[in-house]
Amino acid sequence: MNRLVLMVKDEASPAGRRLNLFVQSLIVVSIIGFSIETLPDLPARFRSVLSGVELFCVAVFTIEIVLRTMASRPKTKYLFSFFGIVDILAVVPFYLSLGVDLRSLRVVRMLRMIRLMKLARYNSAYYRIAEAVRIAREELLIFAVGAVIMLYIAAVGIYHFENEAQPEAFGSVFHSMWWAVTTMTTVGYGDVYPVTTGGKFFTFFILMLGLGIIAIPTGIIASALTKVRERQVN
Repeated sequence: MNRLVLMVKDEASPAGRRLNLFVQSLIVVSIIGFSIETLPDLPARFRSVLSGVELFCVAVFTIEIVLRTMASRPKTKYLFSFFGIVDILAVVPFYLSLGVDLRSLRVVRMLRMIRLMKLARYNSAYYRIAEAVRIAREELLIFAVGAVIMLYIAAVGIYHFENEAQPEAFGSVFHSMWWAVTTMTTVGYGDVYPVTTGGKFFTFFILMLGLGIIAIPTGIIASALTKVRERQVN
């Protein structure tokens, strides 16, 4: 047991890397199994095989949680960390379904998709991105507040131009918020759109702002990532 704890604690060692690779492989296997389970008319024998694979994966993930808890100082540090919570959520659906009829709570099984996030633990690129976000957090926060303000202005503006022409689609500022979101993110589903001349001109300017909303955070993160890479090289 002590040897396993050391393997988990020292992920840079050859044994630690092999353990990480094994867990990563199980995460992928588990997600593939989850996807196969959704196939209609799947033979009962094959479903039982998938259940066995799921049982094995959950057992390994549970052991991993125990080992990481034992390797953590203090013990609760890991359990209440981001990855600790992710790891726990990845196995919770399995234990909740034991002896319980969850047909009305099948959405809980979707928590198994959390296992994809477990892969981030073993990817050094994740840490660079996390560090870049930490460096640029103030700029991103200011930008996020500005984006929310612009979203509200867009909703108010389109309400002013389109309310009389389309009272059902733009019945209030809150109704107009959906249009503002889809327009400023440049998605443009086309379910709600302006028909007045003023509304069309206003939409043009909002679309231009929407392009900036996508480009500016990308530039901020890219600049921060460059700084992180420079730090690692030096």
